[in-house]
Amino acid sequence: MRLSKGFVAVAAAAAVVLGLTACTDSSAPAVDVETPADFAEGSTMARLADAGEITIGTKFDQPLFGLANPDGVPEGFDAEIGKLVAAKLGIEADKITWVETVSANREPFIQNGQVDLVIATYTINDDRKKVVSFAGPYYTAGQDLLVLDGNPEGIESADDLAGKKVCTVSGSTSEKNVAEYTTDILATDTYSNCLEPLRTGAVSAVTTDNVILAGLADQNEGEFEVVGETFTEEPYGIGLALDDTDFRMFVNDTLQDAEDDGTWDELWEKTAGKVLDTPTPPTIDRY
Repeated sequence: MRLSKGFVAVAAAAAVVLGLTACTDSSAPAVDVETPADFAEGSTMARLADAGEITIGTKFDQPLFGLANPDGVPEGFDAEIGKLVAAKLGIEADKITWVETVSANREPFIQNGQVDLVIATYTINDDRKKVVSFAGPYYTAGQDLLVLDGNPEGIESADDLAGKKVCTVSGSTSEKNVAEYTTDILATDTYSNCLEPLRTGAVSAVTTDNVILAGLADQNEGEFEVVGETFTEEPYGIGLALDDTDFRMFVNDTLQDAEDDGTWDELWEKTAGKVLDTPTPPTIDRY
């Protein structure tokens, strides 16, 4: 993982209780809120625009993408993407209700109608597309490994994990992927809960997407390092209700416009770009 020269430390967050919800204070809005279009009657877009509010699930413990500030409001690239979609619906940032989602509850939250969207470092895959729909991808990550600073066990790639214990999150694609390299897995509910086992030597590495690991390493400067050898491709999508095709197309159009007019770059650079170089946005999959 290559860090940008324009490094800016990410502020540490207060502890967050699972399931906490909060509304933003609308500070540093992502984009100007638009006058919404005349959406088709009965569409999800019309319902949300008429209500003037939206509920979005995201991670609360992942620096750079979704990290709750001391007020319990998530900050990061995922949060900014959520504000972008809301603005296109004519919804102010302070009318977004943020719901903490972890890897294991993203599909249920969408299926049960607890959230309108999930934007939570959420990898698009065929199994998930059987139960929810995805817009995007809006970013492509890759699974990597976080080790103690100095890499005392000499772990250079996933191939070095045989016989070693690794921590990841239950229900994540990372858990499934790393099982091909080791069967000794400590599964927990959040990636931040993997850090103490790594500190104490209870596990040899933590594994998830490289951008998440980079954020954790940055937040805990001098303690950890990212190995820098990705072994998967993880296209991040925006989860929404299964077969809500019109809403998916609307979100895709919103993402495409942001990529075309430079807004995507601006949102990246004000969040993850404080630590990571600015990548080329991925091609949207309009399946």
